[in-house]
Amino acid sequence: MTTTSERVSGPLTRQVSPRVSQSVFDGSRLRVVLLVDVYDGAQQQFLEAYELLCNQVASVPGHVSDQLCQSIENPSQWLITSEWESAPPFLAWVNSEEHVRMVEPLHSCVRDTRSLRFHIVRETGSPAPNAEPGKRRLQASPRIGDGLIRHALTFTVKPGSEEKVAKILADYASPEPKVDDSTRLCRTSLFMHGNRVVRAIEVRGDLLAALRHVARQPEVRAVEEAINPYLEQDRDLDDPESARVFFTRAALPAVHHVTSAQQDPQEERHALSYPARPGCGMRLAEVLARHDEAAADDPRSPVLRSTIFQRDDIVVRLIDVSGGLAAADPAAALGLSDPRQAAELTAFAADASAPQGAAASSRGTTPGPPAEKQVGRDHRGGHDEAKPSELARRLELARMELVTDRRSPDA
Repeated sequence: MTTTSERVSGPLTRQVSPRVSQSVFDGSRLRVVLLVDVYDGAQQQFLEAYELLCNQVASVPGHVSDQLCQSIENPSQWLITSEWESAPPFLAWVNSEEHVRMVEPLHSCVRDTRSLRFHIVRETGSPAPNAEPGKRRLQASPRIGDGLIRHALTFTVKPGSEEKVAKILADYASPEPKVDDSTRLCRTSLFMHGNRVVRAIEVRGDLLAALRHVARQPEVRAVEEAINPYLEQDRDLDDPESARVFFTRAALPAVHHVTSAQQDPQEERHALSYPARPGCGMRLAEVLARHDEAAADDPRSPVLRSTIFQRDDIVVRLIDVSGGLAAADPAAALGLSDPRQAAELTAFAADASAPQGAAASSRGTTPGPPAEKQVGRDHRGGHDEAKPSELARRLELARMELVTDRRSPDA
């Protein structure tokens, strides 16, 4: 199999940049650990469901192997581990509708699950006899983070309901930030783009505990109930299975995060939604990640932090910008200055003079026609580069509307 990283001309820097605290694009092998709590008496049913699942997973591109383990102390506790050639093929599978259907037989026998994903940094012993050296990359060195876990949720609302939904989502009391002694909600940033809603959260501690904590807060539950009539995907929050399927589909994982060396107390937070062409979401996310990694040490870059979220062909880039987006270099702010890549990977609407409603529609779930190329010559690298006017137009089309941005008092 050819991985996404190899298609884009090799993985991101093998010597991990100290600025990059999170990335799925370095080509390293991936270890996935799934902790499972099985209902008492349902162990045989769970085993049969697993056998069916693992036979299907074996044919998924990028899958290497898996193991099923049962606790020697508590027969209700099981552990599933799997190895993948790299993170992108695993994420493409686990975030797909195929995966949602594939795991359905497990739901009736499983009380709770917890999924953990790790790049392999070191290993001992001999590799598997049939292992190909080029497919057994290790992460070059450990990453240094800032203690924050970043995640997002996304969903669409019925066209015409955008203003009502934005008002509901903006007018609620913030939940209690303290989850427990080790977990705290730090920041929630909520944006809309056409009829798509994106809620990005930053958590210090346990992400799953934080998500469950938020879901139990009465003020949050009231907001979720209030927007239910406007959702394009029906859900019943009183039905655990309905809620589980909705939030599984709504999950928008962070695939790359980079922090520059620059600081600005007056920085502004913005979000950009990129209209990826069908099947190009993961590759587009990697191109943006490559741009942001290269720019992280450039003191001229207005982007101080960048987090890229991606699921299927939904690609959102959350950026903290020095001096505001209007004053920023559009190439640095957009992260996509090569018109060839833009035409190949995205479908920005061509009509820059379209009315706001049409522009919002093109910025929603349906990509518009490819943009016309306005090409210049980049004297630094010799590749084609879009003119500033075209970049500014794409930047405006990608820009999401801020609904609310809240920080906990001591974040």
